[in-house]
Amino acid sequence: MISRRHILATALLLATAVATPVHAEDKPTEIRIGTQKGGFFPAVRQRHTLENAFKPLGIEIKWIDFQFGPPLLEAINVGSVDFGFVGDSPPIFAQAGNAKIRYVAAVKSEGTTQAIIVPKDSPIKTLADLKGKRVAFAKGSSAQNLLVAALEKASVPWSDITPAPLAPADATAAFVKGSVDAWSIWDPYLALAELKENARVIAFDKDVHQPNAFYIAGSDFVEKYPSLVARLNATFASEGVWADSHQNEVAKAQAEATGVDLEAIRRFVARSNFRVVPLDADIIKSQQAVADRYTKLGLIPKQINVTDIVWKWTPGS
Repeated sequence: MISRRHILATALLLATAVATPVHAEDKPTEIRIGTQKGGFFPAVRQRHTLENAFKPLGIEIKWIDFQFGPPLLEAINVGSVDFGFVGDSPPIFAQAGNAKIRYVAAVKSEGTTQAIIVPKDSPIKTLADLKGKRVAFAKGSSAQNLLVAALEKASVPWSDITPAPLAPADATAAFVKGSVDAWSIWDPYLALAELKENARVIAFDKDVHQPNAFYIAGSDFVEKYPSLVARLNATFASEGVWADSHQNEVAKAQAEATGVDLEAIRRFVARSNFRVVPLDADIIKSQQAVADRYTKLGLIPKQINVTDIVWKWTPGS
């Protein structure tokens, strides 16, 4: 026989369950977003789109700029940034180092915003000519992946070049002085070198592989605030659609924010794609190929499986 005490205890349990939603999320007071000072992010910041999307939730947006991807992902790993945008290589190195990150969305590049360049009068004409040469790149960046993929395509062993791992600012100086023979680099540094130094492109990304860029979030942040990650993705996706049809506004905002020559920025923006999409099978396959290249060369300490850290985003859900 069911006792009165049992009935009362069951009723109390049901009442508690109704009063506390199973999927309820706590809300942070702010979301810290890491960017590399460029792309369409200055325009997004000027438009206050993210701020307006999260203000009704009582959440502030804080923007933090980085020179390139690896330090941005390290900031996410240690919990000082929640969400950020990087190229294809930084997540590979981060995952191999057991960083607490997740892929949450992607941008498919047209493959024309990153290239291997040489001085205008250089005798280097083809990728095969890089053999024995000193080549600059940002270590752990998408530019390193471009160089690795390009050498692989030209059947030039990594050991046959002299790697010159330099941050973009240092590589710029080295390229201008002629202390490196070639430079693997992304926009707007690429556009500046083309316009100011008459640098010559020997290979764009599209000539050797399919490049992608990624929105990355901290694994703890994703697990705790999945609906906020979805809202971030949706807002950036909406801004990407806007940016594709407002290139002049995007270029002006970036030039104002960075101080970079407007003509170079316009060249960068004109060959950019800003559309944000979920990671599909093709994107994951391409990213796994990046990881496998680094594993083969011993540039990362272990084999990794990209799908292990992919968070599934379903737009509109």
